[in-house]
Amino acid sequence: MLFVRYENWKSFLRYYPITSLILLINVAVFIFLSFNGGSTNPQTLADYGAVTNVPMYDQWWRVITAIFLHNGFSHLLSNSFGLIVFAPPLERLIGSWRYVVLYMASGIIGNVISLELYQQSANSVVAVGASGAIYGIYGAFLYIALFQRQIMDEASRKTMYTILGLGLIFTFVVPGIGIWAHVGGLIAGFFIYGLMLRLTGLRGRWRRLAEAYAKSLSEQENQNK
Repeated sequence: MLFVRYENWKSFLRYYPITSLILLINVAVFIFLSFNGGSTNPQTLADYGAVTNVPMYDQWWRVITAIFLHNGFSHLLSNSFGLIVFAPPLERLIGSWRYVVLYMASGIIGNVISLELYQQSANSVVAVGASGAIYGIYGAFLYIALFQRQIMDEASRKTMYTILGLGLIFTFVVPGIGIWAHVGGLIAGFFIYGLMLRLTGLRGRWRRLAEAYAKSLSEQENQNK
């Protein structure tokens, strides 16, 4: 089962350094905002990098910074859950640099799509969160579940389909959720992963991981004899 975490925190930090760093940044930024205007204050969020259609806040870099901002503790908690449970297996599967590219690109694409749609709205919108990037992770796992079933067990596939299905239902039903950040991130992650599979030597990485795993099993068997 890919989505069950057995590691202690020390092992988690060692095996998943990028996911750990993202979690640390998210928490640090949340604490900073809490003491500088409040993480649920729209003005504070806009001042510190939210995506918004307010004209004076039209800097390009907001599609990046908004990924690390969260609107309240519950928002941070739900995204942290997604990162802790679902992100680590992908970091191990594809390697740190590919993982960073997929995570950030998915978040940015989701925010760009959202911003373009917000610009058509007559109402002021302030949007933040790592959800687009996390849905990019879901998109990568969706590709694996559909086209690489040999590397994902049945229980993990069912869990993936369930979480993704529930997430999309909540996305469209619950008010205030960034629909297009979620959908854009999901689609981006799906296609970015597919491109990485073909262009970045990912299959070679899996072969090396499989060889290392087989070697470790052989060594354990020899020790037990």
